[in-house]
Amino acid sequence: MIARRLKSAFKNSSSFEYLMSRFSTPDEIFGPVSISKLKDSDKYERSIDGYLPTADVVFLDEIWKAGPAIQNTLLTVINEKLFRNGDKEISLPLKLLIAASNELPAQGEGLEALWDRFIIRIECSNIKQERNFFAMLTDSNSEAEIVVSQKLQITSDEYNEWSKAIDTIEVSQDVLKSIGVIRKAIGSVPVSSSDEHHNVYVSDRRWKKIVRLLRTSAFIHDRTSVSPADLVPIYNCLWQEPDEAEGIRHIVIQSLFSEFSAHLADIKLALEADIRVSRQHRATAKARKQMATTDQRKKIYDNYYYHVLDHDTGNTYIFITDYQNMRWATKENAGQLGVIYRDPKKPERSIIRSFDGSDFPKGARQAYLTRDDKRLYIDGVQFYIEELERDEQQVMPTEKGKLSDRDFYQEIEQLGTQIKQREEQLLDNILTSSADKETIKDVVKKLMTEIAYTRQDTEKLEA
Repeated sequence: MIARRLKSAFKNSSSFEYLMSRFSTPDEIFGPVSISKLKDSDKYERSIDGYLPTADVVFLDEIWKAGPAIQNTLLTVINEKLFRNGDKEISLPLKLLIAASNELPAQGEGLEALWDRFIIRIECSNIKQERNFFAMLTDSNSEAEIVVSQKLQITSDEYNEWSKAIDTIEVSQDVLKSIGVIRKAIGSVPVSSSDEHHNVYVSDRRWKKIVRLLRTSAFIHDRTSVSPADLVPIYNCLWQEPDEAEGIRHIVIQSLFSEFSAHLADIKLALEADIRVSRQHRATAKARKQMATTDQRKKIYDNYYYHVLDHDTGNTYIFITDYQNMRWATKENAGQLGVIYRDPKKPERSIIRSFDGSDFPKGARQAYLTRDDKRLYIDGVQFYIEELERDEQQVMPTEKGKLSDRDFYQEIEQLGTQIKQREEQLLDNILTSSADKETIKDVVKKLMTEIAYTRQDTEKLEA
């Protein structure tokens, strides 16, 4: 039905269709040998009128049942659109060849080359939506009743002009970069309903043909260069087995947002770094202010710590800000929860800090902490904080690290706009299926949720 419909798209076109079997001969497909030419001119030529070599649109059913003689001839027919008839090489008018089969080509029988020639592969299942199924059951129209106006039909001259114009469509570096991402990703394609991953092989010939399809997509959308939006349907060109199709479809769609995902990841890393620096700056400013009125004599180590004397091996330290924020010891106050753990950078040193309910440090133990003006109490046992000697000068805590000059909020807003623009381009592509649209919307929804959380994180810089 598809082949017949597409035949009517071309003006004065002819078609050829045939149901293959293991007994089919080349004569049935390419035309019988001309007895008169053989008899009168001693030439082995076929009478090709009405057969595949003269058709604009060809449909071959059960393609894999054909014998090697037919399949080998089809290799040149499909790829170069050439047919050798006797001692002449004929350029074919072929615009479209559609084949169908209820099975994949058998492995080990030399069919890989012909299978590779079919650029677009679509698995056709039964009708899934009930309303469409019922519409099919009750449809009484016949193919003969469908007529395409001659004004809409494509002439051979138009077809040739379009083909030349398609070859001039540019392919941007961004599109080539996306193709590179896809090419690497299909080295590990998840297989439907299993834990397997396949390394999907795609020949250089297929990639070349795929790029021409991309140019064609750009052309029919009135663009002078290929856009990332043209990439969506190419998953139909990449799978080797049907259960790879869904995994490759997700790979292709994800690749169209990979640059945005990478940019968002970069923003999040830089933002986290700035938040850490900002918190350190605020903590330092607070510590300096508090030490101006209290704790002036307590000695600062490594910018962040006080030394807890006589605890464990004598090499125990507490974060300055944790000590300053700690509740004072009273009969009613049992203390606040803290943790004591080995410093991962200096294992000989123990660190004490308040426990805020976040990740528990490896190997840490809990303790209840309180303080007074000179001492720290650990589970009720007092330990003095080391103070400066009489003539010793205090090294006040200093701000560590430098804040970047990036405007994270503006970057996030611009990124969100770019993602929505890409989504709109993909959804507007007439070759994007309804299933593709749903996947695109899901990918965008996840990205926009991440952006919303990242936008909230920017407020931590201002807190």
